[in-house]
Amino acid sequence: MLRVRPLHFTSNIESWERLLTALGLVLTEGDGGFRVYDAGAGRLAVHEVAGGAAEDGTTALAVEVGDLAEFARRTNLAAQEDGTTPAELVTVDHGDACRITAPDGFSFLADKAAAGTEGGGADPALAVVGVWFTEDADAAARTLRHIGARPRPVPDNDETADFTAKNGGILLVRPAAGPSRSGLGFEYDGALEPLRDRLTSAGFQVSLTEEAFGSTLHVANPDATGDDAPPVPATVWISRHLPMG
Repeated sequence: MLRVRPLHFTSNIESWERLLTALGLVLTEGDGGFRVYDAGAGRLAVHEVAGGAAEDGTTALAVEVGDLAEFARRTNLAAQEDGTTPAELVTVDHGDACRITAPDGFSFLADKAAAGTEGGGADPALAVVGVWFTEDADAAARTLRHIGARPRPVPDNDETADFTAKNGGILLVRPAAGPSRSGLGFEYDGALEPLRDRLTSAGFQVSLTEEAFGSTLHVANPDATGDDAPPVPATVWISRHLPMG
């Protein structure tokens, strides 16, 4: 199995609780400084940190798998043609995991999925999106294929790649200058206007923009408020899913 489950760090965890609930995610694990929310596709973990912490407002790319050892074996087998072994079983502060390392040194974790935590009641049209920003989009895309992510048709653009995970969620590769980093977004399989109205009714500032390949909602980022806010994007985005084929 493979499920997208980014990890977002924030000093405004209650504000994120309000936003995620309004978006249609449901809380399935935790109720304090570490919480996990289910969407219709994919999950999002939220970790509380102190204001001013280096991680505040950042998102770490991450996935969930069924069996760590089998996941590592299959990933490394798929990567043999590249002459690499990107998956390594490791022990981190929260337990056993598998670390996947791309050719440029960027790495992310696969954690073992907890049994029976799929949350009912989440908006089935909402998907969690993990974004990989990199100067080497081709290598990033190969790495995601190695872990079992499924390529999804995209507009004719050699520098981007979209993937879906078998058990939920979306992974995007996007070109960017500088060291590789990760980001967070959402995708909605339906009209955005009802979702915009729902967010507005919940007290959020929302704007709807029309772009080349579809519509996008922009919601005020809970991490971007206050005089001591970290340098993060001003909004959280939710794009409308438009099948390309």
